[in-house]
Amino acid sequence: MKFYSFIAAFLTLCPLAQAQWQTTTYALKGGWNAIYLPGDASYDTIDSMLPAGVVEVWRWNPNPTQVQFTQSPLIPSAGTPEWSVWKRGLPAQSSLSQLTGQTSYLVKCLGTSSTTYTAQLRQATLPPALTWVRSGANLMGFPSLQNGANSPFFGNYFSTFPTATAANTRIFKYTGGDLGPSNPIQIFSPALERLDRTQAYWFSAEVVGDFYAPMEVSFSTSKGIAFGRTGSIVTARVRNRTAAPVTLTLAPVNSEPAPVGQAPVMGPVPLTRRTFNPSTLSWEETAITAAFTEVIGPRATVELSFGINRADPAMAAAESNAGFASFLRLTDSGNLFDIYAPVSATKASLAGLWVGDVSLNQAGFAATGNVGATPRDYPLRTLLHVSDNGTVRLLSKVFIGQLAAGSFEVGICTDESLLKQDAKATAQRLVAAHMPLDQVITSGSGSASIGNTLVRTIQIPFNEVTNPFVHQYHPDHDNKSPRGAALPAGVESYNITRSCSFTFTPTPPAGSTTTSGWGSNVIGGIYSEVISGIHRNNVTISGTFELRRASELGIIHLP
Repeated sequence: MKFYSFIAAFLTLCPLAQAQWQTTTYALKGGWNAIYLPGDASYDTIDSMLPAGVVEVWRWNPNPTQVQFTQSPLIPSAGTPEWSVWKRGLPAQSSLSQLTGQTSYLVKCLGTSSTTYTAQLRQATLPPALTWVRSGANLMGFPSLQNGANSPFFGNYFSTFPTATAANTRIFKYTGGDLGPSNPIQIFSPALERLDRTQAYWFSAEVVGDFYAPMEVSFSTSKGIAFGRTGSIVTARVRNRTAAPVTLTLAPVNSEPAPVGQAPVMGPVPLTRRTFNPSTLSWEETAITAAFTEVIGPRATVELSFGINRADPAMAAAESNAGFASFLRLTDSGNLFDIYAPVSATKASLAGLWVGDVSLNQAGFAATGNVGATPRDYPLRTLLHVSDNGTVRLLSKVFIGQLAAGSFEVGICTDESLLKQDAKATAQRLVAAHMPLDQVITSGSGSASIGNTLVRTIQIPFNEVTNPFVHQYHPDHDNKSPRGAALPAGVESYNITRSCSFTFTPTPPAGSTTTSGWGSNVIGGIYSEVISGIHRNNVTISGTFELRRASELGIIHLP
């Protein structure tokens, strides 16, 4: 149980990089502006992404211990933990180089408030999230409906979070121009001020909360409706904070193409809606190809279940590891919010590290017909790594942890020297004790795929320390003559060959306790092995095997 608990914990460290993209247009003026990025745009530098007229960008870093402002919002102050700054052409004075998501920024442009600029930022959309800090210094934006003159009023939008617009609360917005009495300006009548989803606003509300919209959406995965390479079900809990029933509209929306250098988007995710049929006591799945509605009662919560049709022609025809991404757009009957829930999936692949056991239950000499059942099953720990290109390696040991090279990301390697030296305590070491030492075996045939047989050949030389004929301190088994001369193979010790065959079956073998995930998170089937060199007749052993995916990383680092 400890081993499989480790697998579950490690998988959380290896999120997939597939993203869905959406361009947001920001209208900027000369002087100071405040914008909010709901998605991540860190794939490129600020220098490249913003117009030449933008000369400074300041990122607000919420700090719970920040002193509340009294007369006006905090102005940018370099060298403080509340602000990170980028200045065009002044790298020595810049502590900021990229635009991260769910973050507010102050943007300074050349010119006066009558000077206009347009910034189009393509972002990898993230699930909505905000955190209000009691200090009162809250610079944030909201996923309101952006419909020009019909955008929601502050008073309506925050009716379920009235502290944000209460009489003792102050709200400020930036209008361009130099910092001063007219920028930012206070919003004195929230009931008459419309909310702009591209802007960030200062709120002096001293309150702790996570409000971002009158409707709260939480997903069973941290990246929204993210199926990854093997997932099949994602649930969403939607809470109506208002005192009136709300008709929620959910509509599929395609992703824009990925920016250069990012994982390409092969198409929209073939999303399905899962509903429970009480008559048949089963779940039914319907393809989401158009908008549908869900009525949510006052202050009520509903749970929606989504699936994926991996047999969809576009996904089925794609190559392994191909990425699919799109959105599920959520709008309400009150025209208050407009949330783009990210949807992502990766074409199923067996790439990654697989760990489990062979269970031997037959042994004997096939040549003489003398093969029978063993008194009990005998386990052999097995480590297989499948690369993104399909190469299968049979391993004697493997390490999972922070790598010494690059940016110290978590990875898989076969030698301890490849790990980050001061992070070895957090790394995991897995060993197959029946294998020769430090072996990475690729010789053989076949592939690791359902319905196919993988053959890997293990060679144990006559002078290998793990050869069962070799005994360092026994004169008849040290591969030396009485005078100390080295002896060749076949005198005191023999070369041994183990031909290991893994036949992957579409269903679990007899005796398996696996109830779900077969073929995606769990693979296995029939195992057989022919051992030559240990007896005058080849020894045949067989049984079953089951392997569980310990990592989806298709790259393994070798010495």
